[in-house]
Amino acid sequence: VQLQASGGGLVQAGGSLRLSCSASTSGFTINAMGWFRQAPGKERACVASINRSATRKFYADSVKGRFTISRDAAKGTVYLQMNSLKPEDTAVYYCAVGIGTGVIFGSGGVRNWGKGTQVTVSS
Repeated sequence: VQLQASGGGLVQAGGSLRLSCSASTSGFTINAMGWFRQAPGKERACVASINRSATRKFYADSVKGRFTISRDAAKGTVYLQMNSLKPEDTAVYYCAVGIGTGVIFGSGGVRNWGKGTQVTVSS
């Protein structure tokens, strides 16, 4: 599986960005998908994930109410809508495919990683 992420950039605090990630294989419909982020000096952590059927979602406490994950199985794409962005959201964001069909909670549940996309939120 090859993953191509896009949509990162520079935004002011309070602004919005939408990240997209496209998978190169039909196997995309089988597994869960997620978004992770890693800031300098910090571990990579799951921000949000969605199960195969899009019936269950996971969000990190720090982004609940501000970020929304969704997927389009027909297009093989997963999205992360990020609203009310804060400077502490600044990080490299990575798209991921899960090992299984349930939501992803951490790096141990990831089978494939995409290349990261930088998100910078200025104060």
